[in-house]
Amino acid sequence: MALDLQIKILVVEDFNVTRKLEIKALKKIGFNNIIEAENGQAGIQKIQEEKDIGLIISDWNMPEVNGFELLQWVRSNENYKNIPFIMVTAQAEKKDSTMALDTGADNFITKPFTFEELKYVLNKIFNIKKGKERKIPEKTQSGKTRLTVGHIQITDHLVLGVLEHMIKTGQYSPKYFELETRCMSGWNPVQKSLEKGDVDVAFIMAPIAMDLCSFGVPIKIILYAHKNGSICVRNTLGKDEGSFRQFCKNKLFYIPHVLSVHHMLSTMLFNEMGLKAGLVGGKDLDVIFEVIPPVMMPEFLATSPDACGFMVAQPIGTKTIFDGDAELLYLSGQQWEHHPCCVVAIQQKIIDTQPDAVYEFSELLVKAGMFIEENPDKAAEIAVDFLDRDEELSLSVPVLASVLNEHHGIRTHDLYPLKEDLDTIQRYMSSNMGIGSMIDLDKFVDTQFADKVCPKPSGGRKPSIFHDRSIVLEKIISPL
Repeated sequence: MALDLQIKILVVEDFNVTRKLEIKALKKIGFNNIIEAENGQAGIQKIQEEKDIGLIISDWNMPEVNGFELLQWVRSNENYKNIPFIMVTAQAEKKDSTMALDTGADNFITKPFTFEELKYVLNKIFNIKKGKERKIPEKTQSGKTRLTVGHIQITDHLVLGVLEHMIKTGQYSPKYFELETRCMSGWNPVQKSLEKGDVDVAFIMAPIAMDLCSFGVPIKIILYAHKNGSICVRNTLGKDEGSFRQFCKNKLFYIPHVLSVHHMLSTMLFNEMGLKAGLVGGKDLDVIFEVIPPVMMPEFLATSPDACGFMVAQPIGTKTIFDGDAELLYLSGQQWEHHPCCVVAIQQKIIDTQPDAVYEFSELLVKAGMFIEENPDKAAEIAVDFLDRDEELSLSVPVLASVLNEHHGIRTHDLYPLKEDLDTIQRYMSSNMGIGSMIDLDKFVDTQFADKVCPKPSGGRKPSIFHDRSIVLEKIISPL
């Protein structure tokens, strides 16, 4: 059975730029009979007017009538209750997807979605292609464990790229595992692949992994993927509009995921500036966070004067600066020195059945991290191929070398997963931002491998350091 490309699709989304992106993804699949609505109330009107709508794709957080209220209206109306409904939202917590599905959504996708993510969801809704359950762990012909590792195109995941390079060139020869890396389009596919067991390991943001754990997904953190590594930039469009504080008011600010350190640090900084920042639907907001996949941020920023800037993992920010579309505000390490962000999360079943492979994988990742610290220019050459194999980002060795040589930039020499730092993240998000769930980190962080393979500093392992945010502010904004 093939998708009916002639069905009429209603896209309900309040942000015009995001709505156009979603329509672009639909057209790439082959749909052209698409109508738009800017909120749930307008969506209800379109449903009543058009009558033959075959699919609804709706944002959750919108003014007037939100997507959840629209879903409730559709499912309670006899004439429309059977229309397939995809809920789209920046609210990326598991509890939100569960709530939407329990209310009658056919599927749930975190925005903004990509062409690949949308096609996967549509296939599932219309029962066109059923995924084959993946049995883990898999063995290769050589008898080794095949470790399939998901990642995205950021330098936070470069230790994986260096490991892959070292294996391909024969500098590392694993005895117990074979490596298969899988580059994905954004955080949503990484999250779903890890949750469903389609990958054995994922380089994923710590808050996302913790959220999966809170819902019983059987994964463990065995290492950090890096420390530091993110950047905050401002849009060059309209940059002469007064102080940065004035520039930000009533504008969008892009973050890569709701459950991210970027969201947390940006919230802290805007609070320090006296600006209230939050997702659409929040009350009396001065700045609105919009979730954008990292690789799409430069394009969005360059074409949107309504956006004041973004915070994201490197090399996205430096590349945008090199292209003249952004100016540097600060590096995340200047705000929170040696902070965690992405972690190495692995299926519990792999740990239980293949501990030798996990130990060796951990050991070689630590070696790869040390290589990056000691050979940043060579690592930059490896990074270009690993992060930009299809040349869609137009990365260059000078850009990557600049990122890897930054004083307050990414650090890969110490990948030991400190529970104190992860606890800082979950407590701030839960208490101050109202997102995420508190979990037992002793049950989530498995340090048995890190204890053996991570060099112990002479002064002992120390938590990360928060610097005075007022000092960071002095460097980026005019006096209030």
